[in-house]
Amino acid sequence: MLNEILRRRTFAIISHPDAGKTTLTEKCLLYSGQIAEAGAVRGRKTTRAVTSDWMELEKERGISINSTALTFEYRKCLLNLLDTPGHQDFSEDTYRTLAAADSAVMVLDSANGVETQTRKLFKVCAARKIPVITFINKMDRLGKTPLDLLQEIQKELGITPIPLNWPIGLGDEFTGVYDRVTSNVLLFSPTVGGSLQVPTRVVPLDKVADFLPADLASRIVEEVELLEIAGEQFLQEKFLVGEHTPVFFGSAANNYGIEPFLNAFIDLAPTPGPRPGKNGLVPIDRPEFAGQVFKIQANLNLRHRDRVAFVRVCAGQFDSEQDLTVARTEERLRTKGSHRLFAQDREEVQSAYAGDVIGISFTKGVRLGDTLYCGEKVEFVGLPQFSPECFASVRCQDNARRKQLAEGLQQLADEGAVQLFRAPDNPQELILAAVGVLQFEVVKYRLSTEYGVQAEIVALEYKAGGWIGAPKSTLANVRLLPSTKIVYDIQNRPVILATDPFTIRYMRNKEASLKISPFSDHLFAPTD
Repeated sequence: MLNEILRRRTFAIISHPDAGKTTLTEKCLLYSGQIAEAGAVRGRKTTRAVTSDWMELEKERGISINSTALTFEYRKCLLNLLDTPGHQDFSEDTYRTLAAADSAVMVLDSANGVETQTRKLFKVCAARKIPVITFINKMDRLGKTPLDLLQEIQKELGITPIPLNWPIGLGDEFTGVYDRVTSNVLLFSPTVGGSLQVPTRVVPLDKVADFLPADLASRIVEEVELLEIAGEQFLQEKFLVGEHTPVFFGSAANNYGIEPFLNAFIDLAPTPGPRPGKNGLVPIDRPEFAGQVFKIQANLNLRHRDRVAFVRVCAGQFDSEQDLTVARTEERLRTKGSHRLFAQDREEVQSAYAGDVIGISFTKGVRLGDTLYCGEKVEFVGLPQFSPECFASVRCQDNARRKQLAEGLQQLADEGAVQLFRAPDNPQELILAAVGVLQFEVVKYRLSTEYGVQAEIVALEYKAGGWIGAPKSTLANVRLLPSTKIVYDIQNRPVILATDPFTIRYMRNKEASLKISPFSDHLFAPTD
């Protein structure tokens, strides 16, 4: 079991939108042999759709909306790649997915460097002490110099970047990388459309003048000499504690630098380690299985019409014949099968080990953040839930479809895509809350395509809220401000909404009996 665990690498890819995260994901699958030809995020209708972007809305908009799990083998290691949305409106899904990763790959656009969403996601990695490997993308386009990019990483993120390879040429001149570990130059040959693996010529640095223009050859020799004199040495122990980030250069669009990056990643990325539980760290070699649900997806495949819990195996060995218990309720989980996931596709899995990500089909009884276990009880720390900033009412245009609307919204709320509230005086009044407005567009799209409901979603003036800790009997005597409203969540817990955060703070002081706590204090799978 331990040997199987040690060959696992479970990681997420983080970036600002359009930095090339999904393209890099696709090229990792290409080089692992999982797919024969890589697709593109944007392009003509004849272009293959990327594997990880399986929802039609993702293909139409050219963005990643869902977090997906992709499992593939490379150099006798099993890689679990957690592909996350780059758009900030889906940041909550991304943050939860990062909780399931042992390391992260940070993708930067060479022209834009460190961008807003990159900063936010990096802070999450730093807070969770997740080691970060950096891939600077789009070196085949005109952008910032490598030195400027390294200085920006150091200044903006407070982590020391250590380049383990160096680009040969910039923009149109970008033809390869110098590998600082082997002291060899890797020269790439282009392929049509960047859909196939690129041929690579390995050349000693002192022979590079035989293969490159004289000015480019002399320039790379000078840059390498400077790098070796002035550059800091990479230390694995500093990487694992978040002080160093190894940096690689390439172009995911045409496959330049993908193979060197993947080879180095296998050697650098940490293997699964113990995970924090409510009673201390849970060791990976615990005799019995224990895992945590970090994502729930309904209708992953419309033919199945089921719900899939994405489970990070945190300890021990999973066996499809095992009886699983939900730690929150201590009830046995009724499952409909277990699968290894490949975006929208799935294959049955009989066993899995710590570090793996599996899909468990179920009908009910599971929430985000739940711990599933066998044998002796264990419970992992819950997952964070963000404070929503956007609120909207949702109505069904066809009264005959109200049942389908309720079912669809319940499942979408269980997934964590949105929060769902009901007004106590009017149960038909449904209110959605989300981190970003684009979530509402996804809800409307999924209600239509998955549940056959044409919904009308209208923005509301509320901008903040909080959980009410007081008994419901207390609420009858509370004097609400005109800009506030009390509603109930899907677990029938009271919540106060307001038009601005200041009003929530004012109500917390004025009506102390309500015991208002911020949304951000809430964890998924709290103790009931």
